[in-house]
Amino acid sequence: MKCAVCNQRLPLTLPISAALLLLLTIDSVFAAEGGGGLTVVPDWTFLLQMANFLFLIWILNLILYKPIRNVLKQRQQKVSGLEESITACQKDVKDKEDAFMAAIRDARAKGMKKKEALMAEATEEEKQIIAKINETAQAELAKVRAKIVEDAEAVRGTLMQEIDSFAEAIGHKILGRAL
Repeated sequence: MKCAVCNQRLPLTLPISAALLLLLTIDSVFAAEGGGGLTVVPDWTFLLQMANFLFLIWILNLILYKPIRNVLKQRQQKVSGLEESITACQKDVKDKEDAFMAAIRDARAKGMKKKEALMAEATEEEKQIIAKINETAQAELAKVRAKIVEDAEAVRGTLMQEIDSFAEAIGHKILGRAL
């Protein structure tokens, strides 16, 4: 319910109080008709009491209810401001978390590319080292073969010189006599 004068919301006590006062006056009128009771007839004091009641409600509204409503309104504004701040902070945190996760994905991708590049480089270097080792081994094998051929020729030459003495010794053993 709104006040016609200040266009503010009035407390619920005003209509209840007015209805209660009206019931009391109606009850007192019916009680007077029913016989022996106190008869109250509304006169100009009733209007004075109503004006006094309305003035009291207006003063209470001005002094008590309005500041309380203002405090409640400020509290509601503060709470809504804090809720907006919380929402903004949550959004900011989510954005930063997304950016962080994207940075981690990028770093992992770069790391994998760098790892693959290093692996390819290491594989190439391994091939070169193995090729050098093979070349060295082939050269040493050729040297060893040449030395074996040379030694075999030397031994053949020595054996060729001693072949006659070996043949004579073998013949002597087989035949059992000198040749």
